[in-house]
Amino acid sequence: MTPFVPTVAEVRAATAAARRHGLTVGLVPTMGALHAGHAALIRAARERHGAKFVVVSIFVNPTQFGPHEDFAKYPRTLDADRQVCADAGADLIWAPTAADMYPPGFSTFVEVTGLQDILEGASRPGHFRGVCTVVAKLLLAVGPDLAVFGAKDYQQAAIVRRMVRDLNIPADIRVEPTVREPDGLARSSRNRYLSAEQRAAAPGIYRALVAVRDRAASGERAIGVFESRLLADLAAIPGARVDYARVMDADTLGPLTTLDRPAAALAAVYLGSTRLIDNLVLAPNDQ
Repeated sequence: MTPFVPTVAEVRAATAAARRHGLTVGLVPTMGALHAGHAALIRAARERHGAKFVVVSIFVNPTQFGPHEDFAKYPRTLDADRQVCADAGADLIWAPTAADMYPPGFSTFVEVTGLQDILEGASRPGHFRGVCTVVAKLLLAVGPDLAVFGAKDYQQAAIVRRMVRDLNIPADIRVEPTVREPDGLARSSRNRYLSAEQRAAAPGIYRALVAVRDRAASGERAIGVFESRLLADLAAIPGARVDYARVMDADTLGPLTTLDRPAAALAAVYLGSTRLIDNLVLAPNDQ
């Protein structure tokens, strides 16, 4: 099993020792309930990005959950997570407590204004304030040379990159492709909440995004057409309630009218009470 430590002091001591031995430190931040997508990030930290000492943080962060979201029922599976980490080659798990991360009197938060208020931020007010605060704390505690995130959380990766740039945090942010089930559904810890019928319908999200990419490859350039067709395709999924269906600038997440630069097609859909997100990047020369 991969060893784990619970405190900031212990993870700092472990990474300091690794650096003294000349090892590049990589961090994979997670909330646990690890699956094949997380395992791919752990392997990528070492194999693709050159980390020689890979730390996986496991912390279900209360500040990024809204009052009616699933913090209480979010799965906590540390024993199984340790096995995933061991199989993927992680060197250390840091599993802090809420009291360690947010001690009494804690009153400092990090925000990326503007970028945090659209898409996920519009649907989940305060979410990215919690994300930025905890990621900043993770980066400052571990002090990694690089940190690896998944592309499924597209807006989160963009916000973390901006935060790291704006605050001069010396960590290189790397983003790995979304890991999918054979039928295209993006791997997510929330997939376990889906009923059999909802699980059968869920791959329709990916198919709707692929249809956008196919329209771009066929020569369509009007963002309004992409978004209206994406919304229609998502709404046609049995039992689906669409939160958003957008096509936006891939770098800035700003609005577009024409596909004249790389863009991201982004979707959030409820199946029952489970909210799933996914995205695909479009390029104007994909023809």
